[in-house]
Amino acid sequence: MPNLPHHPETGLLLSGGIDSAVLLDQLLARGWQVTPFYVRTGCVWQTSELAAVERFLAGMEQPGLKELVVLDVPLEDLYGNHWSLTGTDVPDEQTPDEAVYLPGHNPLILMKPAIWCRMHGIGHLTLATLSNNPFSDATPAFFARFEEMLHEAMGGRVQIARPFEQLKKNQVLEMGGHLPLELTFSCLAPVDGLHCGHCNKCAERRRAFLEIGIDDATEYAAAVPADVARSGG
Repeated sequence: MPNLPHHPETGLLLSGGIDSAVLLDQLLARGWQVTPFYVRTGCVWQTSELAAVERFLAGMEQPGLKELVVLDVPLEDLYGNHWSLTGTDVPDEQTPDEAVYLPGHNPLILMKPAIWCRMHGIGHLTLATLSNNPFSDATPAFFARFEEMLHEAMGGRVQIARPFEQLKKNQVLEMGGHLPLELTFSCLAPVDGLHCGHCNKCAERRRAFLEIGIDDATEYAAAVPADVARSGG
């Protein structure tokens, strides 16, 4: 796992999706003490997502895993009628990754966990950003500047570690093939707590399973033909 600092304790942004779930398993397997964070912003998928986080953590219980910390960063006054809050015109399986852009996403969800870590003596905060992340707030340059800003603001350093930043989703999925990944959640428009089956994130999830030949045990509210899932359109 490249770019992982040699330190026994870290915070981890746990979104409920495959990438951060696999990263949690990798950290615990290496003997790390991990405090998982979930940042609640009010997006339409978060009730289902947080439930998935809690289910997955219940199955991962071991000495190094600390209690989940839920922090609130409400975005209603900032995002207004953005699709992430209204559930209207959610990017579907035919949209590119850029369609799921959330303005200022990483600084918004990193700020409170980083401050929490600093206040509790934890020098690292880890997240599972991947190599194909297309957004400007997921680059090495951004994280370097963000760390320096935090250092100046807090009088101490919290390193933002990204051990998966050279990996693609199918590589991460292969690392976590032994995990109950059906308990994870990555959907923009859940239906009664299930993956919708048609949004951009559901399509990405389906493709990743297909590419490495692992059965996808995810329960989807709507079925999608395999050839559609494979092509993403």
